[in-house]
Amino acid sequence: MSTETITSSEYIKHHLTNLTFGQHADGHWGFAHSMEEAKEMGFWAINVDSMFWSILVGGLFVWFFSRVAKRATEGIPGGFQNFVESIVDFVNESVRDSFSGKNDLVAPLALTIFVWVFLMNLMDLIPVDVIPWITQKLHIAHFMKVVPSTDPNVTFGMAIGVFLLTLYYSIKIKGVGGFAGELTMQPFEAKNPIVKLLLVPVNFFLEFVSLIAKPISLSLRLFGNMYAGEMIFILIAIMYSAGWAMGLFGGALQFVWAVFHILIITLQAFIFMTLTIVYMDMAHTDH
Repeated sequence: MSTETITSSEYIKHHLTNLTFGQHADGHWGFAHSMEEAKEMGFWAINVDSMFWSILVGGLFVWFFSRVAKRATEGIPGGFQNFVESIVDFVNESVRDSFSGKNDLVAPLALTIFVWVFLMNLMDLIPVDVIPWITQKLHIAHFMKVVPSTDPNVTFGMAIGVFLLTLYYSIKIKGVGGFAGELTMQPFEAKNPIVKLLLVPVNFFLEFVSLIAKPISLSLRLFGNMYAGEMIFILIAIMYSAGWAMGLFGGALQFVWAVFHILIITLQAFIFMTLTIVYMDMAHTDH
């Protein structure tokens, strides 16, 4: 999108606006034409770009890994097989280090989260103007955000999924009484029954806050880091409209930030995966 016809604030606002589909104030359904219209659509609005790109990279992940798995051979692996096996070994090692229980779901879940989050984050390395420019030229959409992990709806959706799995296995492994006991009988304990009863609401408040904080921190950590990274790329892109000198400086700065951002992309995927493993381990562990 050219910055010669709009102000810098309009340019930033445009690149931070999702392609949103929902019900307008007059009752008809359609795409929002501004950030204000998207807010008016309320809870049932869908960020189509976040859904599209997250499903696309997720589908590519499943297709590529399944293709390599079907063609896997014994002996010395080829390039793609070696690449996939190294990722699988890395995830398995992380699960062995952080998960003490027995559950065949944890390793596949960790692998899916790590690769999927990494691929969604990797979209941030695509120049900020390329895909929005293409979609506008093809008259597909006026707004297009291509980094799903910069959308809190995506990060909260994944975190809530992990949270529900944690609750399910906490109740399945420990029982309703055991899980309720964890929420009400710690961290403060007492031998006197009356004192123990008085401590129940205090313990429940502290443990409930800690429980709810898990999906919130899990989602906001990923969203905040990726949103900040995207914002820096957008600010660097504005430099290209300020003359050739600033353009050259912006190009050099963009390269340096992209190299550094690769570390952030990988680290955030690893943190999301590791915390998921830890939360699942806590669900399988009796206090």
